[in-house]
Amino acid sequence: MSNEIFLYERPIKKDYDFNMWFFFPGPESFAMSSLGYLWLYRAIDMLDGIDIERVYSDTKTTRIMRDKIDLIGMSFTFDTDFMAIFKFLEWNKYGLKAKDRKETDPIIFAGGPVISSNPEPYKEIFDFMIIGDGEDTNLDATKLCHELKDKPKSEILLELSKMEGVYVPSLNKTVKKITKKLTECIYTPIISDGAFFPNTFILEVERGCANRCGFCLASYLNLPIRFVDYEKIIKTIELGLQHTNKIALLGAQITAHPRFKDICKYIEEKIDNGQDIEMSVSSLRVDSFIPEVVNTLVKAGQKNLTLAIEAGSERLRRVINKNLTEGQIYKAIDVARDCGLKGIKFYGMIGLPTETQEDIEEIVNLSKRIKQKYKGFDINFGFSTFVPKANTPFQWFGREDEKSLEKKSNYLKKELHKLGIQISISSAKWDYYQALLSRGDENLADYVIEVYKQGGKLGAYKKVAKEMNINTDYYATETYSYDKPLPWDFIEIKPGKEFLMEEAKQLVNR
Repeated sequence: MSNEIFLYERPIKKDYDFNMWFFFPGPESFAMSSLGYLWLYRAIDMLDGIDIERVYSDTKTTRIMRDKIDLIGMSFTFDTDFMAIFKFLEWNKYGLKAKDRKETDPIIFAGGPVISSNPEPYKEIFDFMIIGDGEDTNLDATKLCHELKDKPKSEILLELSKMEGVYVPSLNKTVKKITKKLTECIYTPIISDGAFFPNTFILEVERGCANRCGFCLASYLNLPIRFVDYEKIIKTIELGLQHTNKIALLGAQITAHPRFKDICKYIEEKIDNGQDIEMSVSSLRVDSFIPEVVNTLVKAGQKNLTLAIEAGSERLRRVINKNLTEGQIYKAIDVARDCGLKGIKFYGMIGLPTETQEDIEEIVNLSKRIKQKYKGFDINFGFSTFVPKANTPFQWFGREDEKSLEKKSNYLKKELHKLGIQISISSAKWDYYQALLSRGDENLADYVIEVYKQGGKLGAYKKVAKEMNINTDYYATETYSYDKPLPWDFIEIKPGKEFLMEEAKQLVNR
């Protein structure tokens, strides 16, 4: 049993008239390192009259009995999370589709990046879905379900459909994606030694990314970039340090925070004054590899840093909107080495729109030049293959065919291995089906259910598609015309489709 420290005052609840499960489609250790999941749980846990229980994919028994549950909320972060979600529903003897569940069964809803970008493959599964930033909407929807507890499901769903950011597939024709102002600093409300990152206090420094790489869902789904006030960040860090010495700063572009150097300086001064602090960040932008930042991270125990270069050639980096020169990469390595780091991990992508064999070869050439220039400095590469994501400029572009991607992967593995560089590349076969789900429509509901029933392995995806006569290439590899209606067009989102279209045209012509 893991130890948990609650960083908020939990109300003493004696009388519950409403019970809720909050399901995370992964093991408990992952859930306890998921900032969004824990923060949403905290908000509901602080409400009177509602008993909420955290439930995970590895939960064996629950504290609240199944027949007492009124509402089930779910986090949906990765395309393949449906496997754990269906298993959970089946384990509790609920129908996988909303229409197959009884009036006495709880209302079941989901939110998260997968749902916010394209909920259509799952519209028959959930009673309602939350589109966009969920902090307020999640809370308001739960309160409404509590208030209307004794009403028929149809009446509750009708009221939910009137809420901004709530999509009730049986009722809503359009839905507006919610973008929240960052009025508070979100942090880990429960510190656990059983978390994937044990006893780590995570806090959100900013949300979104202004770089706007053409393929990046994290950027476009969270526009505009928003920053938490410096004073609130410092106050939150102080709260965390009362309970642990491990701090992690979260955000897609944390170093763009106007006072990021001041945050680093604040931590560094504490370390210099003898306080034991371990601080980590997920990755750095190349222009933030400056001594003031990297020095702090090294003092705070970070051994390696990740730098997303995305592509080997400057031409292709311009196409994806990653305006990064080779000179800037060298400058980042200089700073990293001078500050005492032993290596850098580069993150890249293959199969990007307009990519040629020359672009792939340039990855190898760049690696050779780095190895010659920085002898003894450790570099390694992690690659994924391009997956078109809904509501990004590259949503219209299909994936390269599998044979071509495998050929590129094998070439990179062979050539970088010769240079003594470690390399990992995601599976092109799995990424193909991720693209299928990412650009899927309502016709995929029965498909994902059958894939689940057949075990969810790679072979099941292929076999079920054949059995159901589904053309998976249509979703994964076909490039769509700009005037084609897309399944997720009903989501009112900023920036809108016209903006994404202009961005796409401009980028691929660079």
